[in-house]
Amino acid sequence: MATIRENKTIVLYAVVFTSFVIPFLSAAINVALPDIARQFSLNAVTLSWIAMSFLLSSSVFLVPFGKLADLLGRKRIFICGNIIVGITSLLCGLSVSEGMLIGVRVIQGIGGAMMYATGMAIITHIFPPNERGKVLGINVAAVYLGLSIAPVAGGFLTQLWGWRSIFFVLVPFEIAITIASAVFIKPDGTKNSLDAFDFKGSAIYMLAISALMYGFSKLPDTNAIILAVAGVALLLWFIRVELHCSIPVMEIGLFRNNRIFAFSNLSAFINYAATFAVAFILSLYLQYIKGMTPRDTGLLLISQPVVMMIVATIAGRLSDKYDPRILSSTGMSIIVAGLLMLSFISEDTSRTFLIISLIILGAGFGLFSSPNTNSVMGSVSKQYLGIASATIGTMRLTGQMMSLGLATLMIHLFIGESHITPAQHPAFVTCVRLLFVIFAILCFIGVFASLARGKKNS
Repeated sequence: MATIRENKTIVLYAVVFTSFVIPFLSAAINVALPDIARQFSLNAVTLSWIAMSFLLSSSVFLVPFGKLADLLGRKRIFICGNIIVGITSLLCGLSVSEGMLIGVRVIQGIGGAMMYATGMAIITHIFPPNERGKVLGINVAAVYLGLSIAPVAGGFLTQLWGWRSIFFVLVPFEIAITIASAVFIKPDGTKNSLDAFDFKGSAIYMLAISALMYGFSKLPDTNAIILAVAGVALLLWFIRVELHCSIPVMEIGLFRNNRIFAFSNLSAFINYAATFAVAFILSLYLQYIKGMTPRDTGLLLISQPVVMMIVATIAGRLSDKYDPRILSSTGMSIIVAGLLMLSFISEDTSRTFLIISLIILGAGFGLFSSPNTNSVMGSVSKQYLGIASATIGTMRLTGQMMSLGLATLMIHLFIGESHITPAQHPAFVTCVRLLFVIFAILCFIGVFASLARGKKNS
């Protein structure tokens, strides 16, 4: 029994570390964006693609890798993902142009998709149902720990050694976690082959998500509208193909026949679509409008993810005892209040007001995320854990992509392709206010989606 416990603990640590790394890479880069813009002479729209390229490729590959993990083994996919993230972190730090940086971030997103698709499935498989909320809460807390440390660490690293150090610092850790995973994570006994993999469905899905996400990010350009519409059409074709496939890459039946699974995933999508761009927007606001350094920006932004981490750990434990629907819906309601506060932002807004708003957002997000994740993972049988993990990861990443895409669209509409100069400050602040109003409305709708899932499974 002691050996089993020890193995479970090591596996949990391995998964938790990878859950920390990906949000760290996503959030730390936000405070470095102005420095990257200066080095490569980038405007705000192009700059946003340094963050979005990672999210787009992760979104595209998550579902296929979730299915591959169920077929070929989660350990194998998990380790490959860590290797790719480690190599691409080195290459990001060595980038000599914005094109190379964005391109490597795309490949890094593929590695991230492998890790996203398998991490939660691995720990859900080895821990019993009465401990699931607790370990998923720890895992979600690790995500927020990455978000917590990222702004401060990213700010300090950027100020001391430049933005490239953000990527270099992760390389030795990725080497260590890859070795630990290979040694200590037990194979899950999967013996299927690629013969059972749905290549047609995967190809359609990847094309659909790529067209939809890229098109949305480039709105209101005419070609972007065509791409977005094509993406929707491809998604409809994908659903039709999957309904007639014996071993589909995505179990559409889970959405049709499992109310908890369907509405919990919808709630996650809405939540991330309404919250992820907050750090991106405020990072630009604090450095361009308030004139703060990357380090000070990181210190202010840390308030949100620190509260997220604390509340998520508590909420995960509570979701083992109480209905996740109520906990998640309450959390979403708190997020609405925080976003509405930020909609009053101006050039003279105090740091105290911003910190209080971020603390409220962090509390709401922490209360929402752990119970919602427990709700999704607890609503499926073990054979679907990989695809369930990939699906909620897809909701998270596509929501994040939508959030950044909406932010980029609004910036484009208000200041065009211009750099954010003092002359553009009033327009930028107006854009930020409107974005927070839109995000608050989205989250308000999300409260009802969360409530609609029904009661917890018995």
